[in-house]
Amino acid sequence: MNALLIAALLLVLLSVSYQMGWSRSRKLADTTGERLHSRPVYHGAFVAIWAILPALLVLGIWAIFSKSASEAYILSQLPPEVSTGPQGEMVGAIERVKSIANGFGVVGEADPTESAAASAYSQFRTLTTLVVIAVSAGLGVLGLFWAHSRVAHRFRARNSVETAVRIALIACSGIAILTTLGIALSLIADAVQFFSFVNPLDFFFGTVWNPRFQSTGADAVGQYGLLPLLWGTIMVSGIAMLVAIPVGLMSAIYLSQYADYRVRNVVKPIIEVLAGIPTIVYGFFALVTVGPFLTGIGNVFGLDIRATSALTAGIVMGIMIIPFISSLSEDILHQVPRAMRDGSLGLGATKSETIINVLVPAALPGIVGAVLLAVSRAIGETMIVVLAAGNSPVLRLNPAEPVSTVTVTIVNQLTGDADFTSPQSLVAFALGLTLFAMTLVLNVVALYIVRRFREQYE
Repeated sequence: MNALLIAALLLVLLSVSYQMGWSRSRKLADTTGERLHSRPVYHGAFVAIWAILPALLVLGIWAIFSKSASEAYILSQLPPEVSTGPQGEMVGAIERVKSIANGFGVVGEADPTESAAASAYSQFRTLTTLVVIAVSAGLGVLGLFWAHSRVAHRFRARNSVETAVRIALIACSGIAILTTLGIALSLIADAVQFFSFVNPLDFFFGTVWNPRFQSTGADAVGQYGLLPLLWGTIMVSGIAMLVAIPVGLMSAIYLSQYADYRVRNVVKPIIEVLAGIPTIVYGFFALVTVGPFLTGIGNVFGLDIRATSALTAGIVMGIMIIPFISSLSEDILHQVPRAMRDGSLGLGATKSETIINVLVPAALPGIVGAVLLAVSRAIGETMIVVLAAGNSPVLRLNPAEPVSTVTVTIVNQLTGDADFTSPQSLVAFALGLTLFAMTLVLNVVALYIVRRFREQYE
């Protein structure tokens, strides 16, 4: 309800302020006949920006400090021994009060002090919400009238609006960069803590994976060899690319060079539907359909193919990645100038020779970039390999046997009630850092290839 009220407030403030600025600028132009420096749309946008900016600032400040303020108020309503007790009990008491105030159930009977604190917290939350909305609306109205008074014939509203847009774009770019850095730094911090338990050489070059969750004593740390997981990841991704590259590239060539436009308009959306299917559906499909099918095929030819294996996970993952390669490659092939194809055909080459000798070489950097991006997508896939790979962290070369990957192991290490200060849980961050480095390198290589070998056509 609070979110709806805030959204309605911002929407009303935005629409009213824009309309007032636009109407004032139009009225000035119509009554005096003097030409405005900026178009009315910029005057309306200028007033809307200064009306919405103070409101957003207040709401942002409250969003940052609301949790700590609410918890402090709840503790003030509870007995003093709760706030002076252990951290875990204090957090549990706060969560119980919040659950009672929100109408959710709690374990056991609620104490009278908890019920009273929940009632007071509900009133506090309602009051603070109304105060924040009122302050936001008041500052927004003040900003609206100030900006409205600035509207004049020679006022450079367009310059102000473009400056505001540029600042917003820089801020969004900065948020994206800081988010990436935050993820990397958090992984590095926990990975360094893990390496205080385990030698990095034993982790990166070890061949045995045995976390020993239940062991005690000198060997409680366990063995954390990365190579079985890394090889399983490479094996599954390699099988996926053996499926996706030929099918995706051939379908891109057919759709861009051979198919009628009506066929293309039907086939391309159908192929791209594969990218929209949830990966859990692919995993279930691999588990109940593809795996038993491969086992039956193996029995016919006298081969032992497990239903959950690297082959099963790789084939289904390749099917999922086909749209990535197909769609990107088709767009790249379309960007090759038609004059190159017509020139080749005019010299007597067949359509197949033109595709092999002219179109594909011209589009090769983009195709290679699309393939590398698809590889990074395959390396980071989780749900398919969780259900279909078999979860066997053993270093083996046979793709028909179960394997485990880095993503599956991260899920296993962080599932359940685990102590996040133990090496059994911290290893997930070291694995995540390794996976992050692998995908980052692949993306950088893809961008380098695209930029280094891209050809510019007029």
